[in-house]
Amino acid sequence: MGWILRVFLLGLLLPGLQAFKPLWGNSITHRQITEMAILRKTTEVCQAVAIKEGRDFTIPTGGRLSASAVQRACSPNDGSLLSGVKFKESIIAMYMSNAAVDLIHILDDLRHFDGEEFVGGRAIITDGIASIKANVRQENIISARLTLGKICHTLQDFYSHSNWIELKKKHPNTNLIRPDESIGNIADKNRPTCRSCSGGSCKDNILPEIINEGILTSGYFSLFSSSKPAGKCSHGGSADRTSDQDPVGGINKDNDGADHGHLHRAAAIMAVNATMELLEDIRGASGENDFLQLMGITRSSVLCFVIDTTGSMSDDIVEAKRVAFSIINSKKGTLDEPSGYILVPFNDPGFGPLTRTTDSDIFKQRINALSASGGGDRPELSLSGLQLALTSAPPSSEIFVFTDAPAKDVELKSTVIALIENTKLNFLLTNALFARRRRNSNGGNRMSAQGNQLYQELAEASGGQAIVVTKDTLPQATDIIVDSSTSSLVTILQVVRNPGRPDNFTFTVDASMRNLTIYITGSSLTFSLNSPSGKDIPYLLRYTQVD
Repeated sequence: MGWILRVFLLGLLLPGLQAFKPLWGNSITHRQITEMAILRKTTEVCQAVAIKEGRDFTIPTGGRLSASAVQRACSPNDGSLLSGVKFKESIIAMYMSNAAVDLIHILDDLRHFDGEEFVGGRAIITDGIASIKANVRQENIISARLTLGKICHTLQDFYSHSNWIELKKKHPNTNLIRPDESIGNIADKNRPTCRSCSGGSCKDNILPEIINEGILTSGYFSLFSSSKPAGKCSHGGSADRTSDQDPVGGINKDNDGADHGHLHRAAAIMAVNATMELLEDIRGASGENDFLQLMGITRSSVLCFVIDTTGSMSDDIVEAKRVAFSIINSKKGTLDEPSGYILVPFNDPGFGPLTRTTDSDIFKQRINALSASGGGDRPELSLSGLQLALTSAPPSSEIFVFTDAPAKDVELKSTVIALIENTKLNFLLTNALFARRRRNSNGGNRMSAQGNQLYQELAEASGGQAIVVTKDTLPQATDIIVDSSTSSLVTILQVVRNPGRPDNFTFTVDASMRNLTIYITGSSLTFSLNSPSGKDIPYLLRYTQVD
């Protein structure tokens, strides 16, 4: 922790220390370079998709591109302002991952193409590209975005830290994203590349023969040592101790005030174009739809059901079928059509098999084939089934668990929590009145309460809900599944009180919100909904919670 803290403090004290400034500044930053490339490439891909589908495409106009403008152009029939917010959130995740390289890897020459580490720097980029493509195939979108941000930093630093711009190159070095091609004519480790700056200017400190022969070099950098190979260029700047050793000065173009700041904007523009090349390479391997999902253009989530198939669950299975068929039939061909379907049955002594498909008809067949048999009300392997679903569902999915029994495999609780990440778990529990019918009412109630508590803890950990209802009221409770299957759903407030007590909860609703739904679960509920002025707001009661 101490080392990370020291690096963070260095980042605060010496902003723009090692690269284009990460997030903010008067010059062009990594943030701006990354965002500009994403917006431009996303617009290109959306236009290509529209042409392929025979749709009109209106290119955003009126100055600089924005996430909301690009989202509207890509999804003209999606009226939700939230879609643009989600796209913006994805962009933020990528450029924050980019900026983190300057904190976590500040002294790693390979991450910044310092010290003529071109081969090692290229390996970081190409290994990262392979990881991104694999993660996209496996729908690990969040991991792919974070890796993309990191390697964009390294790629962009090449143009700021090397002499590619001084060599008057007109296009990016495409071979930085190709593992087996020549990066260029790299300077020998013993060959001098710079002379000291003179007269307060470093514009001509790269040796003329290096420029004339097209030799590729980059500056050395160290916070702690002034040592560098004889005759080699330095990165430059007040934090770089090597720049005080002959040859004095540096060649970085990180900002307008850098030693080669006169070329800062040319380097930044080249970095934008290089980032777009990288994005195009990923698009070519992944296809338009998966690429747009990676960028954060709205795409509906996977519909995932984990269903108890023991004998007492026949009514629940019928209801799960009804809800699944309703979602499939009503949203087919719309923006909210699920991008995939997952089904995991469980009972005791088994669970699975898992069905995962993008074909709604296949999913219908699998869920229609479910039947309830055996078991009864005994504890079931619910967490085993849930674990199987979590390892197969992409991040940001919602999983709906139907059961009327406690978990038999409670030892998997910590594993399930570790797998949750950004997945939301919702439990529809139909054991509310069942415990009252047990012969041993005291023991039965205790087991039911403990079983529900486990499910409630998992739901709370994931930002989901555990809804306890009777078999008769289950059709009303399943409205939550229909509501959650929209691509534009967002949670604006979630609070848990255990035990419950009187309280006031405040949340903000702005013009971007549509179809506000409030779910309140518990026992013996009373509540009122008030406007900021204190007036009661009329509401439609969708369903009531059962004791």
